[in-house]
Amino acid sequence: MSIRHYLKFNDLSVREYGYLLERSALIKRKFKQYEKHHPLVDRTLAMIFEKASTRTRVSFEAGMYQMGGSVVHLTTGDSQLGRAEPIEDSARVISRMVDIVMIRTFGQDKIEKFAQFSRVPVINGLTNEFHPCQILADLFTLTEYRPAPGGNPLDAIKGKVVAWVGDGNNMANTWLQAAELLDFTVHVSTPSGYEVDAQLAGISNPGCYRVFSDPKAACQGADLVTTDVWTSMGYEAENEVRRAAFRQWCVDTDMMAVAKPDALFMHCLPAHRGEEVTAEVIDGPQSVVWDEAENRMHVQKALMEYLLLGQVA
Repeated sequence: MSIRHYLKFNDLSVREYGYLLERSALIKRKFKQYEKHHPLVDRTLAMIFEKASTRTRVSFEAGMYQMGGSVVHLTTGDSQLGRAEPIEDSARVISRMVDIVMIRTFGQDKIEKFAQFSRVPVINGLTNEFHPCQILADLFTLTEYRPAPGGNPLDAIKGKVVAWVGDGNNMANTWLQAAELLDFTVHVSTPSGYEVDAQLAGISNPGCYRVFSDPKAACQGADLVTTDVWTSMGYEAENEVRRAAFRQWCVDTDMMAVAKPDALFMHCLPAHRGEEVTAEVIDGPQSVVWDEAENRMHVQKALMEYLLLGQVA
């Protein structure tokens, strides 16, 4: 089996996503029933963090242990990655000692270069440009709460409307990639100056998204309303400017009221109640953020299994 990396959402095909969503459901079901699932015995995951994390570290580390494997945790402070060694040299060395690598870093160019010189699969745990594992978890959560009548998870996604309210960031870029690939529509509403960059996202079909200046209008008829913090990691110096610019982009009950009656609310967390979302929404009945957070672990287990073993019968 040739080496496969997961650096952007569109690195996998529609068929592969159908398999991963079904596999995630099986793996989660086994987890809930306390059934052992150890396909990655004697396999080692290296986790490399240039950006700190809670959910990414816990979900990958716990997930790998649950699959029977082991984990090596590295940061730029305790490895040569934070010093003078070229990325390609680090990739050559680390990939000779482990079976799979997850990297959470700043620029997408770093993870692309690491993957170019790696002998094992590399997974994007987050970059400034993309966050594919999170969108995979979000879509899996959607299929759990709004399953298709025929049971095909891809049918639960096709034709849906996702309202993205907030920053045109890595999450927004990845939502556009997912919409183009899996045939749904994203309603994007951002403040002026913080628009999503379709060229950066690599979108060739402009019909997969619509842009709204009014965030409430973007939520009209949506199946899912989702947002993120106003200031992503690495942009803290812009915090006060962003607070002023994003003031009207707080997801509240008025926005949820114009979405479909059974619309869900998601947030990749951490959340700041009173900024990008009100407490009434994130702690309300339409919010599925806690299942969404847990599902990062289950979809990543399915992803690691697939990248290392291929499709399992």
